[in-house]
Amino acid sequence: MNAPHEFNPGRSGAACSSSGIEFDADLIARYDHSGPRYTSYPTADRFTPAFDAHAYLSELRARSATNPGPLSLYVHLPFCNTVCFYCACNKIVTGDRSKAVRYLPFLAREIALQAEHCGEAREVRQLHWGGGTPTFYTDPELAGIMTALREHFAFAPDGEYSIEVDPRGLSAARVAHLSALGFNRMSLGVQDFDPRVQRAINRVQSVEETRAVLDAARASGFRSLSIDLIYGLPHQHIASFARTLDEVIAAAPDRVSVYNYAHLPHLFKPQQRIATDDLPSPGEKLEILHETIARLTGAGYVYIGMDHFARAGDELVRARDAGSLHRNFQGYSTHADLDMLAVGVTAIGRIGSSYSQNQRGTDEYYAALAEGRLPILRGYACDADDLLRREIIQTLMCGYALDFGALGARHGIDVRRHFAAEFADLVPLAADGLVTWRDEVLCATPRGRLLLRAICMTFDRHLRADRARRAYSRVI
Repeated sequence: MNAPHEFNPGRSGAACSSSGIEFDADLIARYDHSGPRYTSYPTADRFTPAFDAHAYLSELRARSATNPGPLSLYVHLPFCNTVCFYCACNKIVTGDRSKAVRYLPFLAREIALQAEHCGEAREVRQLHWGGGTPTFYTDPELAGIMTALREHFAFAPDGEYSIEVDPRGLSAARVAHLSALGFNRMSLGVQDFDPRVQRAINRVQSVEETRAVLDAARASGFRSLSIDLIYGLPHQHIASFARTLDEVIAAAPDRVSVYNYAHLPHLFKPQQRIATDDLPSPGEKLEILHETIARLTGAGYVYIGMDHFARAGDELVRARDAGSLHRNFQGYSTHADLDMLAVGVTAIGRIGSSYSQNQRGTDEYYAALAEGRLPILRGYACDADDLLRREIIQTLMCGYALDFGALGARHGIDVRRHFAAEFADLVPLAADGLVTWRDEVLCATPRGRLLLRAICMTFDRHLRADRARRAYSRVI
């Protein structure tokens, strides 16, 4: 066993397995601090206005000239017709459709500007439309967006093309239209089927209309269907959420995402409509999570990591086992390390060693595009140490383990010296059984996999310099 003051790579530990999780409520409660979700490293709160449109274009042109690999495209459509009180997404709630229609020509202009600097060799392998509610738009409007994309980008015939939908009011004919546009993956927001919970979050949605959309998507040829749930919402308890899980398991989606509700009403005004006293206690939240993991894994779903579950044999499972799983701003992805172009207000993209985010306000977004400029608000250019730590965090988030010996050899560094402070901080995590070493490989144990964020935070240089942890959600 390691001495209390050292955590030393090279000493033997338990074998690192690629499957299995162990739920330890006391351990989880002890490590349930605030921290990043690591959809990027560094995280978006580290972006700076010093990285502007000029810096972005320099990075994009250089990348397209020297490494014109395939692309992932993200399209942000921010409009919704009702507000869900729990929501922390970048959205615009309006009943005035003219506001959404005004957005479209500016979005098309940004698509053209981005394509102008990419070069024709860069094929799109992944596409994701998020929001907001993309299906806020009419079928002809959605077709117009897709036409603009296809006019400027070549799409791989076997690509992954996904869209987030609100099942409420989404007819079978509209689902078929989405398929005809080229979408082959769909993510359905559900959150919870309990009527009392739905009323408290202002999202009333029946099981029947959700199942109807799933059935229509299957009939229309969608390859992958995902359901999103949230635990920790007002009036939730174990028995009520178990009934929701019964319905989800019966619906048999390919993937299920189960997110922790982060109650931050000082940051997200709609959450002020949720009474803190109506939220489940921290202990009950853990019990709900425990029940969720047990029910989903018992029904044949594999825990991918963080908040994602997928059926055995799903592409996410195969990608994890093959070492090609990737984590980005949409969660887990089956393609490792694609450059991501992001269009739309507030959209975040990643090109090579840099990140960028568009303007948050529509007025600023429109003004930049009216002047022929890309609407970049801020971004970040990674240095060599950022890239090293990004590799560490990405590898741990996607595979639970990292070979530090191989890492040091690839980067020409002495990992014991370079990460001396980090290895020291891993001592209590090892003592608590969250991590172990086998030879030079750091492993997140089955009891540590629900706490991957806490493990990764150890290697976050920026977080180490900012112990306030900023306004992050809690780990669990």
